[in-house]
Amino acid sequence: MSVELNHTIIPAKDKWASAKFLADILNLEAGPEWGHFVPVKTANGVTLDFADSTDFHPRHFAFLVSEAEFDAALARIRAAGVAHYANFRRERPGEINHLYGGRGVYFDDPNGHLLELITQ
Repeated sequence: MSVELNHTIIPAKDKWASAKFLADILNLEAGPEWGHFVPVKTANGVTLDFADSTDFHPRHFAFLVSEAEFDAALARIRAAGVAHYANFRRERPGEINHLYGGRGVYFDDPNGHLLELITQ
């Protein structure tokens, strides 16, 4: 059986601001709006559908990127003044990690969702 993740809904206080934030960091496109959602599509075809909501618990989303994409995204995170950390506990501010033979970084989106970039 071949199973692939197609999409997931991400609740947001402002769906456009949240979709644009992620798209800008990852150098992707946000939108166009589709029904209640503002989609951001990743390279493997998974769509992150941002939807306005006032009642949600922050979640964690991890993105696998190449070494070059990691460097570019980290530069955009730093240029935007977004706080970033070496681990999910938000320890070692301003640092990245070198776990499992790759690199990683954690940062919050405007809704408090914990985003992670990894190269391995």
